[in-house]
Amino acid sequence: MRARLALLATSALLGSAACGFGASPAGPSVEVETIGDTTIVRTLSGSEWGAEATLVPEVSIGELEGPDEYLFGRIWSLAVDDDRNVYVFDEQAQHVRVFDAAGAYMRTVGGRGEGPGEFSRAEAIAVLPDGRLAVRDPGNMRVQVFDSDMGGTDEWEYNSGNAYRAGVPLYTDVRGRTFLLTSDQSRDNIVIVLGSDGTHLDTLPEPTMDYEQFAVRAEHVTEESSSSVTARVPFTHGFFWAVHPSGHFLTGLSSDYSIDLGRDEGVLRIKRDYDPVPVSDGERDYERESLVRMIRFSVPDWTWDGSRIPDHKPVFQELLAGRDSRIWVRLSTEGQRVENENYDPENPFSNPIIWRTPIRYDVFESDGTYLGVVVPPEEFSASPDPVIAGDHVWAVTRDALGVERVVRYRIEVDYAGRG
Repeated sequence: MRARLALLATSALLGSAACGFGASPAGPSVEVETIGDTTIVRTLSGSEWGAEATLVPEVSIGELEGPDEYLFGRIWSLAVDDDRNVYVFDEQAQHVRVFDAAGAYMRTVGGRGEGPGEFSRAEAIAVLPDGRLAVRDPGNMRVQVFDSDMGGTDEWEYNSGNAYRAGVPLYTDVRGRTFLLTSDQSRDNIVIVLGSDGTHLDTLPEPTMDYEQFAVRAEHVTEESSSSVTARVPFTHGFFWAVHPSGHFLTGLSSDYSIDLGRDEGVLRIKRDYDPVPVSDGERDYERESLVRMIRFSVPDWTWDGSRIPDHKPVFQELLAGRDSRIWVRLSTEGQRVENENYDPENPFSNPIIWRTPIRYDVFESDGTYLGVVVPPEEFSASPDPVIAGDHVWAVTRDALGVERVVRYRIEVDYAGRG
């Protein structure tokens, strides 16, 4: 059965998404279409906010110099609880530091080791719905769980498949389930689902889809040895996924503005009319030269094999799901040519000129309502994944000296600048 409905100003249909901001007078123009168990919500124009949103800093944690508690080595993961206490996993130190909502240091949890409450090669953290802290530690092949008062500990063992997943968040849902990306004995990627008590509930294949992937490959063979390098062609599309707080997968192929959210009753497909971002000649040359230089480090006589760099960038770079169930889509943006302040002429991989791409997010409610775009400040980093909850975002920033801080931002819509 197929039904189609085109509506203007559909906030009444999809649900008001103001959440403290107030909604735009007109709202977005959308089409809603149902095909089988898939509901397609396509935004044609406009948004609920009706203007760009920015991130206004409220609290900053971290210093260049000062007490050790406020000096970070390498932040790999963030978490926030219902009281806005902030948990910062420092990969270099292999421990978690806890700060209150005002940014004051409270305690340090964990440390290097193999005993209870210790980490070997931990990667990511998350706060469970009941306030417990979970730490994914494939080095010890377990999730280390700390009570809400950080006193007692529990260990949820799992087969890590010797696979480290640096950069992959530790996902949890509103029912207290934990989702672990690892690999099985055949080295196929799988997602292990653990219950709130660590019970193994399910094993799922990693979300994926068949699509044409564009890569260059180089091989170097001598009588003594052989080496090969495979690299993705710059600006080609990819497949992205995350776990939504509902416990369903959020997936999308970045060749098109089409994002699927699984639901108990079927699939919600979010689409938006969007003009792809062109790749400038300068940025194309920069990426190509950087890739050639990287490959020639291993295969000195390699030349470009003719794989074509696209004229346009993929639609998006990442999918995020906030604790409030909102969906954040990190968009591709036009590159900006800037001087490299850290240029080292003695380093063959260092360039005097680099290209930076500003970070921008499209934000949707979990029912497909398009709220609008969020433009973070220049120092905002998309890695590790920021924590998003309601009108606030917690993210890592890096200054010109490389000093890392954790900043809590308030989302603020610029209604005054709305034309």
